[in-house]
Amino acid sequence: MVIKVFVATSSGSIAIRKKQQEVVGFLEANKIDFKELDIAGDEDNRRWMRENVPGEKKPQNGIPLPPQIFNEEQYCGDFDSFFSAKEENIIYSFLGLAPPPGSKGTEKAEEPGENEGQENSEDVGNLPESQEKSEEEGEREAEETEDAPEEAAEEEAGGEEAEAGEEEPGEEEPGEEGEDS
Repeated sequence: MVIKVFVATSSGSIAIRKKQQEVVGFLEANKIDFKELDIAGDEDNRRWMRENVPGEKKPQNGIPLPPQIFNEEQYCGDFDSFFSAKEENIIYSFLGLAPPPGSKGTEKAEEPGENEGQENSEDVGNLPESQEKSEEEGEREAEETEDAPEEAAEEEAGGEEAEAGEEEPGEEEPGEEGEDS
């Protein structure tokens, strides 16, 4: 089975070029066999891609933009669905391929339909992704922490209610300050 990635090598859109590069780069980095088919220079490739993208997956104007991904004749998806599958770490099932031995995808193939167990196997099996999640959570916590001093300063400035002991700082719901004033 060969993965076919339909691209436009002479696309004037930077966004399309970046999406194509991301798909191709990911497949190359993971040593997934694929064939890159240019729709800009080959009318047959363009026609075949347009005819084989399912109607519900076509944009409103009816012309699907590259990259479009197929496994032989079977439609896999566009960039957005590829990106989602990559983020959810289900890229092999997205592409209709058997995962390599020893990969997390192998566990998923043995347990089809069990969505609850996938999260735990993701965290254990893929440290970089776990680290990414931890970094994202850390960034969110840092943002919340940055907001906290501003809220405390607003409470102090607004406040005799906090000094009088009616409410502890941080217990106020956003927007309550304006109601008392």
